[in-house]
Amino acid sequence: MSSTPTPTLTLSDANPIDRATEILTPEALAFIEELNRRFAPARRARMNDRAAKREQVARTGKLDFLPETADVRAGDWKVAAAPAALQDRRVEMTGPASPAKMAINALNSGAKVWLADLEDASTPTWPNVVDAVLNLRDAAAGTLSYTSPEGKEYRLRTDAPLATVIARPRGWHMDERHVMVDGEPAVAALVDFGLLFFHTAKLLLANGAGPYYYLPKMESHLEARLWNEVFVFAQDYLGVPQGSVRATVLIETIPAAFEMDEILFELRDHASGLNAGRWDYLFSMIKYFRDAGEAFILPDRASVAMTAPFMRAYTELLVKTCHAHGAFAMGGMAAVIPNRREPEVTEQAFAKVRADKTREANDGFDGSWVAHPDLVPICQEVFDAVLGDRPNQLDKQRPEVSVTAEQLLDVASAPGEVTEAGMRANLYVAVAYTAVWISGNGAVAIHNLMEDAATAEISRSQVWQQIRNKVTLTDTGNTATRELVTRILGEETEKLRGEVGEEAFAKYYKPASDLIADICLSEEYTDFLTTPAYELVG
Repeated sequence: MSSTPTPTLTLSDANPIDRATEILTPEALAFIEELNRRFAPARRARMNDRAAKREQVARTGKLDFLPETADVRAGDWKVAAAPAALQDRRVEMTGPASPAKMAINALNSGAKVWLADLEDASTPTWPNVVDAVLNLRDAAAGTLSYTSPEGKEYRLRTDAPLATVIARPRGWHMDERHVMVDGEPAVAALVDFGLLFFHTAKLLLANGAGPYYYLPKMESHLEARLWNEVFVFAQDYLGVPQGSVRATVLIETIPAAFEMDEILFELRDHASGLNAGRWDYLFSMIKYFRDAGEAFILPDRASVAMTAPFMRAYTELLVKTCHAHGAFAMGGMAAVIPNRREPEVTEQAFAKVRADKTREANDGFDGSWVAHPDLVPICQEVFDAVLGDRPNQLDKQRPEVSVTAEQLLDVASAPGEVTEAGMRANLYVAVAYTAVWISGNGAVAIHNLMEDAATAEISRSQVWQQIRNKVTLTDTGNTATRELVTRILGEETEKLRGEVGEEAFAKYYKPASDLIADICLSEEYTDFLTTPAYELVG
């Protein structure tokens, strides 16, 4: 264990964080320090690799499978067998790990797995980060509880199994400014992982589960290799058996879609599976091919379903890749929030969820995500019908699937149009979400959908892309210009002012609107909305 001084901690809030001393112990901070000293230089190199590869794509307009790893793609190898706690993942509930009430509801939801999200569904205020770790530590110990100001008690259920926890730390690109190591901000992913692993790994293993993680935003197998090195070191540091960690990787960037085999291979002793997302994947498509002109202009995001040809190519390749190597293929998010005042609207939405989950189950996915407890029975019913008594579909191989680079990049085949109504919806959602994010809440209900940062990212990216390419909006005939976007953004911002009131508007919505204006109207593309938004968080 390191004998050097622990990191300097700077809290964003002058008020003390309740029970923080239980998490920010000298031993835990020494572990965070050691992780950063060992792995921050490699993380910096991987971020430089991202920039270099993006520049190459901008210059050539091409992306392809790696010739130097063809033997990995063709190889007959398997990831480590899944532990018992991860054999059945047919329904996964997603949501933030803070506040405690939401964590308890997720654990009690009846889902097989809870994706405890410290990333896209969480604003990384320092109190949120610490509280999330506290809640997950208490959940692992079986002591998590909460009593509301009104006296309502929330407790972990004892009449049925709790969901198995898979925690999602922040991506490699994020810094944690509240933890300084040698005068530099710590790597957020290492802070999240380090605190969680230090405080929960042994408790989880003692309970028949383990330290399980979802890894977001990766762009290459070298980034997966870095995570694997972190896992190996961490397990030795705490004296837990090698292979205790299991990681599921979100394939939510277009370069990662070309390296699925390689990512699993790098993590093969710790790999559990891959996940197919939607908004982050489309966001990445715009980001990566923003210089490529009309061929990569997406229609209104609401019309880009998982059935679009290029999305089908991506999901079918993911299932084939996972099952060829003994890994689980996890489906995307059903974000519907029931509206009990409009039961007909809710039933129509549920029917769409059922159809989407049926497609996933029939394609060979082993499970899927939902964002609300009321969706758990629907997803369960669909996967029960396909799986029967089997815990998963690892035996369903897809030898008939053959996907080319051209198919993965065939954005032009997506049905739909680019409309002013779609632009207006994007600007409304981008401002509404960002405002609530900077207020400290990363999971936001908007128009009967539970949204996270990915929704805001694709929304603002589409607007930037439309301006950049002077797209004609089919419903009005107008051209996407900075002047048009400025006008529509002003109108949507005023609409939000009327909905939220002057106090919230001045504190959160006006700064959010200004930020969205800056990044949508800029000549330069902003890689992540959450990076400048983080500067607005207290």
